[in-house]
Formats: sequence, C-alpha cells, structure tokens
Amino acid sequence: MNTVATLWGQGDQLDVLQMSVRAVVMYFVALVLIRLGGMRIFGKKSAFDTIIVIMMGAVLARVIVGASPFKGTVAAASVMVAINKALAWMSLKSSTVNRLVKGKPLLLYDAGEIKWENMNKACLSKTDLMESLRLETLKGSLTDVAQAYMETNGRISFILKPE
Repeated sequence: MNTVATLWGQGDQLDVLQMSVRAVVMYFVALVLIRLGGMRIFGKKSAFDTIIVIMMGAVLARVIVGASPFKGTVAAASVMVAINKALAWMSLKSSTVNRLVKGKPLLLYDAGEIKWENMNKACLSKTDLMESLRLETLKGSLTDVAQAYMETNGRISFILKPE
C-alpha cells in the first residue's frame, strides 16, 4: 500500500514520477470513457461532440496535477459521457431535440444568389465561401453550384448542378 501511495502521491505537491503515473492512469480512464461514449465523439466533429472532448480533457487533467480527487473526477467525466450519449440518442429519436442540440444547416448560396443574411449569421465572407468551394469541389466558380450550406459541424458543403 505504501508503494501505491508513494507512486500516486497526494494533494497538489506531486513530483515528476507521481504526475507521470497519474497521466498513464488517466490516459486509460479517458480511453475507456471514449469507448463507452462511442466513436461519434471524434467522428462527427460537431460543436455538440467537441464540447465533451474539451470538458473531459479539462476535468481529467485535474487528477494529473492533483487539483481534484480521482474518484470524483472520474465520476464527473462519466456523467458527461452519459449525458452526451443520452443527448445523441434523443437527437436520433426526435428532430426537435436534434435541432436544439446540434442546430440546422444554413443555406449560403442558392440558384445563383449568395444569401448575404445567412453569410453574415455564419460570419463568412465571399472569400471564405470561395476557399471552401475550391477545397471541397476543386472548382473556382459558383456557376456549377446549385446550393451551398454551412453544415452543423462548421464545414461548407456544395450541391453541384446536374451535368
């Protein structure tokens, strides 16, 4: 028991070895929590999923530096993963919950016209729209585009006109 206490340390006066041991343990705790939460947390890259990643990192890091107790911190991170999973499931079942949690796509361009009101809502310039057009479609002009949307994950998608 003394060896564990020596390796784990106590409080916030930890040495390099103790913080390293804590980092290894928290790495595996985080891995388990991410597996329980599902790969969607990293796959979708929406604001909804980014929140859980940032918060989990912030909360779990507190154990490494000795600022928070291990059990309480792991419990808090587990609750966050459970809430994320529950909201994802509710979003799947309810379009209203889905819209509230994730938002909805914003039409930026339609039928040859840039929707400036929506571009302003998204804080995008024409330069931003054109950059995304080049990156996503390898085209330099909107003439081949039927519609463009700001998706809920922050990317701009383009629907090309039929050829």
